[in-house]
Parts: sequence; C-alpha cells; structure tokens
Amino acid sequence: MNFLKTLSVFVGTVVGVGIFGLPYVASKSGILIMFFYFLGVGIVAFFIDLAFGKVACETSSIHRLPGYVEIYLGKKWKILSLVSTFLGLTGALLAYLIIGGEFLRNVFPFLGENNFFSTILFFTIGSYFIFKGIKQISLIELLFSLSFLIVVCFLFLKGLPFFNLEYFKTTNLQNIFFPYGVVLFSLWGSAIVPEIAEMTKRDKKSLKKVIGWGIFLSGLIYLIFVLTVVGVCGWNTSKDALSGLAKALGKGVVMVGFVLGILTCFTSFLTIGLTLKKILWYDVGISKNISWAITCFFPLFLFLIGCTHFIKVISLTGALSIGTEGIIIVFLYKEFLKTKFSSKINPFYIFLSIVFLLGVFFEIFYFKNI
Repeated sequence: MNFLKTLSVFVGTVVGVGIFGLPYVASKSGILIMFFYFLGVGIVAFFIDLAFGKVACETSSIHRLPGYVEIYLGKKWKILSLVSTFLGLTGALLAYLIIGGEFLRNVFPFLGENNFFSTILFFTIGSYFIFKGIKQISLIELLFSLSFLIVVCFLFLKGLPFFNLEYFKTTNLQNIFFPYGVVLFSLWGSAIVPEIAEMTKRDKKSLKKVIGWGIFLSGLIYLIFVLTVVGVCGWNTSKDALSGLAKALGKGVVMVGFVLGILTCFTSFLTIGLTLKKILWYDVGISKNISWAITCFFPLFLFLIGCTHFIKVISLTGALSIGTEGIIIVFLYKEFLKTKFSSKINPFYIFLSIVFLLGVFFEIFYFKNI
C-alpha cells in the first residue's frame, strides 16, 4: 500500500497539464514520431530522475535541487539552478492557469466567452490553498490517478468507433523536432524526486522501482490519450485536446474529462506551487509570505500580459528550463560520485547533457513555427 501511495504521488505529479498538449503535437508530427519520443524521452527521464534520487538518498541533509547543487557544485551553480528551477516551475504554473481556466470555462459557460474570468477564479482558489500550505494526501493522489486512468480509458472506448486509421499514417518530417519540448515537459518529474526519496525512506531500490513504474504508467496514460484524440480528431485536433474531442463525441461525453481535467490541473497546481514556494522560502531565504506572492502572482502577471499560448508555454518550458535543469543534474551527479568510491560518471549521462543542449537550440529554432 505504501508503494502504491508513493507511486500515485509520483504519477500524479508527472501526469499533469502536458497531457492536453500532446495530441496536438502528435497531429502535427505524426503518431510514429510521437511514439519514439515517448520511448526516448522516457528513458532519459528515468536515468535523470534515478541519478537525482541517488543524490537525495545518500546526502544526509534534506534539500530541493538548488540546495543539493550548492553542496556539490557551489554557489554559482546554485544561482543557475535557482533560475532554471524558478523559470521551469513558473512555466508549469502558467500552463496550469491557461488550461485550467479553459476547462473551467467549458464546464461553466456563464464565466464568459474568453478565459479571463475562469482563469482568475482558478488562480484565486489555487493561490489561497498554496498560501495556507495545505499538503496533498497521498491517498487522494491515488484516487485521482486511478480516476484519471479510468476516464482516459472511457474516452478511448467511446472514441474507438470514430477512429480513422488514416490519421495514424501521416508522418511530417518537417516537424520532427516539434514534440521534444512538450514530451520532455510531460514526462519530467525531478521536482518531486526528493519527496519520493523521503517517502521511500531513502531506500534506493524502492525509489528505482517507483521511478521506473511511474514513468512507464505516465507514458502509457499519455499514449492512450494521444491515440484517442488523434484517432478521432486527426488534423482538427485542438490545442487543449478536449475541446476538439467534444465537437466529435459530444460535449456530454467529454464533460467528465473536463471535470477531471480541472481537478488534475488544480492538484498539480498546488503541488508545483508549494514546491516553488518552499524553494524560495528555504533555499533562497525569502520570507514565507513573499515567497507565496512571487510563486502565485508572477505566473498570473505573465498571463495578464499575453502569455496565453498553451503549446508555446509548455514547449519552451520543457526544452529550455527543464533541459537546463537536466544538464545541471548531470553535473550534480558527476560531482556527487566523486565523494563516493566511484569517481567516474557513466558516459551515457554526458551524452544526455549534449541531447539537452541540442534540444535548447532546436526549440529556439522551431519556436516561430509553433
């Protein structure tokens, strides 16, 4: 039961707002390309999370990424880590505001034709709970994860009669690099790794098991959802996935998806918000209330000045901020190993850092085409 609760926390954090951007990206690049990205990025995420998990398990003091970076790499690297983590988590919070407001508007049309008032409502409730510091209960995460899987399977079965296999045959090599940032954003779970290390009582075998199964299950849920939406909507797949699916299957069928989408976005918004608040509070030394204000109001500010393109937000956040974080974790792991009996890092990790670096350049190049 403890394994299931820990696994549900990991999956509940990984499976978040990114799921709603994946079908649109798949419709532009092709299902086959998307499948290889799931496989490749899933392997990358597993090894990076595992390396970070080893650091968290074998370091006597408890920290988040910036704290561990300061111990093993020094203050300059800590600053880079703080900037990367702040931008990454802020990008995630902004994405949750955008898509959470969109789903609220679909469930409650009286909130207006655009997403402004629904987003403000989502922000108000979420920021209140982040301020109160209410922690998620692992059993609730387990229920949400199971419920989300059930709903995804329900939509798959409802959509199956409407599948058009022609939609799966298209492969657009011009968009071969398009999925990278979105898939990386969707499968990345390093922010929750220190929490998982604590929940497994720093047992590396249990941690490896949770990370492995967590990434596999997350990828499976994503793949089923992508096949459902693209199989039904094809080239008319909407950027938030569910709006286009509602037009094809009927809003009554998809309404359950909208409702669970709101709950999923909300719980993940709290998890990410509380994580960023604690980083600013504990690792940076900013007061608790100011940390809360920065955590909540900076994403809202970005939304209000026009950063409302969901796909661009998660794609840039994935490739730039998370890619940078991946490079930092590789160097963190390298220095960590020097304190142990083994002083050499597996060359595979160096290869991963090169992949992250190339991903940043490709994302900047393709950004204008998103």
